Amino acid sequence: MGKSKRNSGPKQDSNRAAKLAQREAERESLQAAPVRPFQGVEAECDLVAMREFVPSATAPLAVDGRSMTIATVLPGAVAALVREESGDVRGFAGLQVQVHSPNVAADLSSALSWASIAQPGESLESAGPDGNTPALKEVLDPTLELDITVHQDFNWWIPENSEPAADVAATVERANQAIMPSARLEGEGLTAAWWVDAGDKAHLRWVRPESEDELMLALARLHAAGDLSLGEGSRYAGSFRTHGLLVPVFDLDSEMHPTEWVAPTIEFGNKLAEALSVDAPLTSEQRRSRDGLRSRQVTLR
Repeated sequence: MGKSKRNSGPKQDSNRAAKLAQREAERESLQAAPVRPFQGVEAECDLVAMREFVPSATAPLAVDGRSMTIATVLPGAVAALVREESGDVRGFAGLQVQVHSPNVAADLSSALSWASIAQPGESLESAGPDGNTPALKEVLDPTLELDITVHQDFNWWIPENSEPAADVAATVERANQAIMPSARLEGEGLTAAWWVDAGDKAHLRWVRPESEDELMLALARLHAAGDLSLGEGSRYAGSFRTHGLLVPVFDLDSEMHPTEWVAPTIEFGNKLAEALSVDAPLTSEQRRSRDGLRSRQVTLR
């Protein structure tokens, strides 16, 4: 009778077993779903917005000396691609992808790393992390604020001075027809405040960096004081949670241009900052406001 193979694996106290266990732990850590995947990166709130609801936007950066672009979505919703533009090789990494792991920040890190060395014409369907995937803040400068360009179409999918194939042109045309006009509000104290025209009404979605509990207390204080508004033509619609952050949403008069909402949003932001600085217990009226606001929350993921 042959020898039993039951105990033929690496001994638990062997060096090989320790390395295997460490490798598996690293892999599980990367693939786990962190509560705030983009935490520790200055652009966290805008990355969340581009990942979740911005239709078409791009932001340039450099990785390992190569020109790169982070995009909301790439053709075919692939994770990354590389192309040559005017003699310059540029890599693209998409946030809205067909296939992703539970750790979307690690996916982006993997896509950026791949696009920094791939050849023009190559594309990457999915970019799940592995044991060699660096943290996102090791791939891009964590102190970098993204220089975002908001597009009202997907024509940037087609390289300049190139004639797209008929199927590619048709894909771009279909995407252009479905897009909703969007804008990122620019002004003092405004970060990741996004306007979108949804047709019958417009919305402001403001991705906030504070902890959910802190922000909810501040919103409750404003609601109880009658200040949870951007003024005439606006209505607080509720909030949603995504990637560990809370996103207050306001319904807006769609007849008004997005730039007309900059001053009211800055004013609201100042009131919100004041409310965030208060550490006194909530009054009974403020507690009722908090409970009502919580009932109008939605969790995306």
